[in-house]
Amino acid sequence: MLVASNLRGWKEHYGSRQISAEGAAEKINSGDRIVTSHACGEPRSVMREMVAHKDNYENVEIVHMVPMVESEYTNPEMVGHFRHNAFFVGSSTRDAINDGRGDYTPCLFSEVPRMFREGYMPVDVALVQLTPPDENGFCSFGVSSDYTKPAAECAKLVIAEVNDRMPRTLGDNSIHASDVDWFVESSYPVIELQPPRISRVERAIGENCASLIEDCSTLQVGIGAIPDAVLGFMKDKKDLGIHSEMFSDGVVDLVEKGVITNQKKTLHVGKLVATFLMGTQRLYDFVNNNPTVAMYPVDYVNDISIIAKNDKMISINSTLEVDLMGQATSEAIGLKQISGVGGQMDFIRGACRSREGKSIIATTSTAAEGKYSRIVPCLKQGAPVTITRNEIQYVVTEYGIAHLRGKTLRERARELIGIAHPDFRRQLEIEYEKRFNQKLN
Repeated sequence: MLVASNLRGWKEHYGSRQISAEGAAEKINSGDRIVTSHACGEPRSVMREMVAHKDNYENVEIVHMVPMVESEYTNPEMVGHFRHNAFFVGSSTRDAINDGRGDYTPCLFSEVPRMFREGYMPVDVALVQLTPPDENGFCSFGVSSDYTKPAAECAKLVIAEVNDRMPRTLGDNSIHASDVDWFVESSYPVIELQPPRISRVERAIGENCASLIEDCSTLQVGIGAIPDAVLGFMKDKKDLGIHSEMFSDGVVDLVEKGVITNQKKTLHVGKLVATFLMGTQRLYDFVNNNPTVAMYPVDYVNDISIIAKNDKMISINSTLEVDLMGQATSEAIGLKQISGVGGQMDFIRGACRSREGKSIIATTSTAAEGKYSRIVPCLKQGAPVTITRNEIQYVVTEYGIAHLRGKTLRERARELIGIAHPDFRRQLEIEYEKRFNQKLN
């Protein structure tokens, strides 16, 4: 990685270091560890060339979190050439992880930069997507600051796909052109995430969650139908703020309606704070050069002590299963890896330490079209405990709100059975009676 000694010479450096995607792929060697930009910031041109010329590589490790494209390097024919190492498993990488063609590394989102900086996972190549340089030679990481910026700062080699369609986002989210080794100029649409369809069940969950949120709260919201449903019930709230690992189009709606003002925040007043973005072109147009949007690396945004500085911090996250003790798994069904912990625990802990903060776990009461209950006597054998019973606060389903903080095991079980789907309550009641040696009612 080049170290800038004279920032004024960046134009010459930029011009002399432009290369084709195929040429950039040739700079990558067998045995390298590549860290790519995250999610909708995922670079595509160089990786496409690598896949097309797979026989040139042996044992190249490709590291990232949420995948948004086909992830062809995880296909069976790529074994021996590429191996994916995931901090978060997605739909296009799940089969490879569970079939043994890839790996999953458990890690809190906030800790990923430390993995790179402190040598737990040294970075050979940072393959990132950037905006073109501004007049001073600074490129923005656009929709993906998170671990991407830290990876570029400590990589041995930085290859940037310079995309003129990437929005320029502000905050601590730039790299100087003189600190990039090779530039691949490109022009393609930033990956979009379309808004989900919100069902009646998800709408009910959203309404229940919204009842817990007061005016002047600062929100962490994720992606998907439930977070969008929650935002749909915020229209009568006042002076909300955003400090979230990500946000999407639903936040833009509330900004335009004057609901989200960020004026009552106790940290970064007036700013929408995030570490990555996922949404439609409408979102990307909104954040482009927008001084009210501040993007920072994930080890800042998801730092528990930073989150807790926001008074009335509200974290809203989903889970896969909650047992009657109040512990939950959000990553796996038994031994089958479904996703990852992401920033869930960062924000649960930060919100619980915030003055008047609240941590909400929102989930449908059933899975697989009603076949399985998400509230269970015990987590499936082998499932990791993502949220310990010591840290859970609210659990919300379409059937109500269970408040678990300060409750005994017996009281927790009663609360959770009360918000389970009616089809499964008798089964849970039998478990309660056996476990606590008393009738539920």
